[in-house]
Amino acid sequence: MDKTVPLKKNYEFISLYKKGRFFVGKYIVLYVKRNNTKTNRLGITVYKKVGKAVKRNRMKRLIKECYRHYEESVKNGCDLVFVARNSEIMPGYAEIEREMKFLLKKMDVFMQDKKND
Repeated sequence: MDKTVPLKKNYEFISLYKKGRFFVGKYIVLYVKRNNTKTNRLGITVYKKVGKAVKRNRMKRLIKECYRHYEESVKNGCDLVFVARNSEIMPGYAEIEREMKFLLKKMDVFMQDKKND
């Protein structure tokens, strides 16, 4: 992830939850807020209700890999937080990727690119 730095501090997440916009999908929720810089900041959270540590870590890895795939198509200057939702089935890479693209387009942070459409 070349132009993305991680969100680490709790107050950064809380600020984004309170002041950012969000949209809910079937497997993930996306929170977005402009940060007035040239870099994007990414945070990934998974509720404890999602499952045991193995399942939560797998969800984080899937979300991170899907974001890495779309990183070049995301507009600069955004704080993004992906929150994994509890679902009965464990989604695969394709479902997460499809939903992430939908959410990024819905929140208007996805630049149209012919190779990703």
